[in-house]
Amino acid sequence: MAQGELRMMIDGELVEAKSGKTFDNINPATEEVLGQVTDAGHDDMDRAIAAARRAFDQTDWSTNHELRQRCLRQLHEALVGEQELLRAELVAEVGTPVLLTYGPQLDAPLSEGLTWPADYIDEFPWERDIPNGTAFGSNSWRKVSKEAAGVVAAIVPWNYPFEVAINKIGQALAAGNTVILKAAPNTPWNATRIGRLVVEKTDFPAGVLQVITTSDNEVAEDLVVDPRVDLISFTGSTAVGKRIMEKGAPTLKRLFLELGGKSADIVLDDANFEEKLSMAWTVCTHGGQGCVMLTRMLLPRSRYDEGIAIMEAGFRAVPYGDPTDPGNLQGPQISALQRERVLGLIEKGKEEGARVVVGGGRPAQFDKGFFVEPTLFADVDNSMTIAQQEIFGPVLVVVPFDDDDDAVRIANDNQYGLGVGVTSGSEERALSVARRVRAGTASVNGGVWYGADAPFGGYKASGIGRQNGFEGFEQYTETKTYAGGLPPLG
Repeated sequence: MAQGELRMMIDGELVEAKSGKTFDNINPATEEVLGQVTDAGHDDMDRAIAAARRAFDQTDWSTNHELRQRCLRQLHEALVGEQELLRAELVAEVGTPVLLTYGPQLDAPLSEGLTWPADYIDEFPWERDIPNGTAFGSNSWRKVSKEAAGVVAAIVPWNYPFEVAINKIGQALAAGNTVILKAAPNTPWNATRIGRLVVEKTDFPAGVLQVITTSDNEVAEDLVVDPRVDLISFTGSTAVGKRIMEKGAPTLKRLFLELGGKSADIVLDDANFEEKLSMAWTVCTHGGQGCVMLTRMLLPRSRYDEGIAIMEAGFRAVPYGDPTDPGNLQGPQISALQRERVLGLIEKGKEEGARVVVGGGRPAQFDKGFFVEPTLFADVDNSMTIAQQEIFGPVLVVVPFDDDDDAVRIANDNQYGLGVGVTSGSEERALSVARRVRAGTASVNGGVWYGADAPFGGYKASGIGRQNGFEGFEQYTETKTYAGGLPPLG
């Protein structure tokens, strides 16, 4: 495919790194170099932060609702105009199956990731009155207002890079912030495309949005330690989220962290096993590279063997390989490093006594590409590493339980709390179980909660804050309480 946008966008201009350095963009399905992207250094990041700070402090972006709406809608239209080019680009650099681009990788977030927050500017309760105050013998009118938080650093992952980026910048910009979008080095071109379109097709004032690409984590960390940045919006691993909390503490950074997951998929004994479990292999979609995927299957001990047999047949028929083939739902892992990490955890599962039913290694049929076989583990104890750690690969682990209480106990016996799924012949029973699981999202009998209006995030080690919806919009604001003197009472 054609070379993607090489340049970053800083202070309203498309620029290369001052050093002239670039890094390669690798196709994970073929291991071929797609092209290059500019490689920012500390001086480039300093310029980006300065531009965002100046745009927030010295322009009316934070208070001009009409301008924000116009710019977000212009960017939406510009992206729609290049939607098919962006689709091919995502397949190439992310390794996502093309079928997913018609859903969560592209079409779903593009349809409302910018337009919903643009519309919501008119609906959000920017100001509200509260009853008159009489503290200390006074008489005062009082009101509460919401204002933009300031400069937001939006740091995105490589697994769903466009989806996360567009939902971060849409809400942060709509709330009146200026933003520095830091692309994942494995998947930079979808972000630099956004930067180019902002310059070419929109009225965004210079400095309101920057797009930065760097291969150096120390350069990216400048965003976390710089006092000119007010809020970090990060999606990625729990380990990096903890480091961001630590490094941001001296400057009291506000944080939105959407982190890892090991979500339980609870199938109760009255569920339709054939209907539910014949599709259990879909956990391998996109190589299992999704934080909220239900990768820990909980089956009733009374029907455990029956369930494993149904899932085994499905896993042996998983369509995977070339992500440009619309018949494939599983593509490669993002990199050789990630592939080896997944294979290492699979080996750990074997060592700890779990039984490999299907898969468990590298597929022999692919000479190139960072592929892992669809892998099904049975006889898994919830204390095992593969039941406790996020694998981020095409791996499903199956844990038995005794009754509903035991299922809830096992589901909650994990550091993460991003999602849960519950399937039952009774919606009331499924809801009862879902309500007892400590997780930020719950799918009952296959329900889909996703949308720009739906808050998404996790409990415990799965993060802090929410993306999207009222809660996601509000987190990009600060709160100010006003009071004005009135004539004394009586």
